[in-house]
Amino acid sequence: MSIRLRLTLIYSAILTLTLFIFGVVLYSFQAQDTLNALKNDLYKSSERIAEDVARANTLGAHPDDNHPNISPPRKFDEFSEGENAFQDLREREIVRILDGDGNLLASPFGRAEDAIPLSDEGLVTLQSAQEWWEIESISDEEMLIYSRPIVQGGETVFIVQVARSIIERNRTLQSLATTLGVAGVIVVLLAFVVGWTLSGITLRPINRITQAAQEIGEKRDFTRRVDYAGPEDEVGHLANTFNKMLSRLQDAYEKVEYSLEMQRNFVADVSHELRTPLTTLRGNLGLLRRKPTAEMQDDILVDMVDESDRLIRLVNDLLLLARADAGRSLAKERISIQPILEESIRQAQQLNAARNIASNIAQNISILGDRDALKQVMLILLDNALKHSDGEINITAHKMGAQVQIRVQDYGSGISLEEMEHIFERFYRGGEAPVTPGFGLGLPIAKTLVEGMNGEIEIESEEGKGSEVTLRFLV
Repeated sequence: MSIRLRLTLIYSAILTLTLFIFGVVLYSFQAQDTLNALKNDLYKSSERIAEDVARANTLGAHPDDNHPNISPPRKFDEFSEGENAFQDLREREIVRILDGDGNLLASPFGRAEDAIPLSDEGLVTLQSAQEWWEIESISDEEMLIYSRPIVQGGETVFIVQVARSIIERNRTLQSLATTLGVAGVIVVLLAFVVGWTLSGITLRPINRITQAAQEIGEKRDFTRRVDYAGPEDEVGHLANTFNKMLSRLQDAYEKVEYSLEMQRNFVADVSHELRTPLTTLRGNLGLLRRKPTAEMQDDILVDMVDESDRLIRLVNDLLLLARADAGRSLAKERISIQPILEESIRQAQQLNAARNIASNIAQNISILGDRDALKQVMLILLDNALKHSDGEINITAHKMGAQVQIRVQDYGSGISLEEMEHIFERFYRGGEAPVTPGFGLGLPIAKTLVEGMNGEIEIESEEGKGSEVTLRFLV
């Protein structure tokens, strides 16, 4: 069952329950109100009749031997002679006058068969000087009957009964119930249609979200977004959240695509770098099989040793890069900067004793990091500076606020803006690749190690003036 149908059914059920309760309350109120109106009319009519009967009885006309204080039964017109009480009776009201024992004394036209029923419980109640209401059927017609006692000397001497048909009231109530029922059904059906339409309009953004998700899943087009121009309600919040999620998915997808592309390029570059020394080794082995002269053998062996060292360096660089990519945790310990930098300078100086490496290192500064990783980074930076410049190399280290900054500056040919965009890409060596030794893995390794120590690496360069590499670490 769809959300749209559930919402419509719930809305319709609530409306049906509300209309039902409203109908029951209205019907009950109307029924009680009309009944009270009838009772009020019967009470007023009986009150006039009771006054007339009491006054007539007081005159003592036609005393009965058995009931000296009660007038004998007479016809309706005889009993009410000279009085207007009976003439003022409302249409379709029936009046009976009984004695204290419930025997008929007077009725319209003197018809005994028109007697109004009086139950034994009602007679007992009336004899105790209390009024009595009841609903009975008379000649297949439902009547509301009101009986009231006329008390003289503390004894019920007469009973006045006034009755009126409630068929019209019942028909009116039945008509009201039918009207409420039919109107309720019509209103519920219309409300269902309106609720179905409104829920469709309300849930339309959700349908668009669903459709967009399906199309994105099928086409892998993470650039798509859900168009929503409605209010910032729950649906609007859902649409905005979905769009933000798509943005994050797009970024992640692009990063994955970029990583896969980098991986393919990496494999291709590694294959290329390995192929050259392996081809050289294979060619030299072929020359050795031909039994060359002693002088040629020495040259071949020197060449094979150089190529083997090159392969070892490449494999070591690749292993170091692989460990860094695998998230190998670096030590986070307090290390002093000065001895590491001085040791790195001393080892780099051995690569080219003719070059001058000047240093300005502040004393007693330390960082949280890995000693071996920091030394590896410094050797990479110094090696690059020696390869790409001919002049002096400057190293400075000092504390700035909550950071320690290490700068390595050379005065070589510098790096172009186009090359700066790829400076940290693996196996990228720029325009000097054919004449510069190396594999293009130094700076990517340095960047990975620095970031593994929660540091930052930044390169600034200007063609013809040299380059400056800045490392920043937390104190």
